[in-house]
Amino acid sequence: MRMKFLPAIALLFISAFLPALAQAADITGVPKIREGDSIQIGSTRIRLGGIDAPSVDQLCLNNSGERWACGVAAREELTKHVGDKSWTCHQRQAADRRGRVVAHCEVDGEDIQKWLVASGWALSYARFSHDYDSDEKAAREAKAGMWQGAFIAPWDWRVRNKKTTILGAAKPPPNAHAILLASASGSVAPSPDCTIKGNVNGSGECIYHTPASRWYAQIKMTISKGTRWFCSKEDAEAAGCRETRR
Repeated sequence: MRMKFLPAIALLFISAFLPALAQAADITGVPKIREGDSIQIGSTRIRLGGIDAPSVDQLCLNNSGERWACGVAAREELTKHVGDKSWTCHQRQAADRRGRVVAHCEVDGEDIQKWLVASGWALSYARFSHDYDSDEKAAREAKAGMWQGAFIAPWDWRVRNKKTTILGAAKPPPNAHAILLASASGSVAPSPDCTIKGNVNGSGECIYHTPASRWYAQIKMTISKGTRWFCSKEDAEAAGCRETRR
């Protein structure tokens, strides 16, 4: 008879401490904004859950068919909106494959993921969550952010090929695929602020080179070689690259 009460007692004990555990998992502070969906608070790297934003080296097309650095714009717009304020991030799971904590973040009570999607700077990551589907629909109808022109969904862009679907309100020009597929490592940097080159050496190690590096000019930015542009040394190191020793 005594044993029957043990599970009930254990459940009461766990329930009493669940709020404390949830609160302990919260991460607060003014962040460093790495990308539209990736930040760092203190030493903790955080991936904003439920959404997917363009990488900083991803390019889009505007409503005139001209390419623009939508990944950089997503990061800059988020920084302007709440970058200098204290964030509260509620941890959803331990970490993603890149070691980032997956969390839902708020600033002064505002759902940051919701703002990003509704403003057209990120998409609802329906593969993992449908929390922001209605916000994406609203952004698409308003032609907000990336939706004003043409672009590739961030998850497709990372594994893109010639059959990748192009999204957006504008009718893409005939060469749209060539422009969007080459954006990761085209010969032209995606932004004047994003001129650090990353390449993969013979050992499979990612190395980054600033314009002052010895071999900078010799590095050809081609997708097949695994090269990409970075906007800062911190961005390159967060992606797992190290600075060249020469």
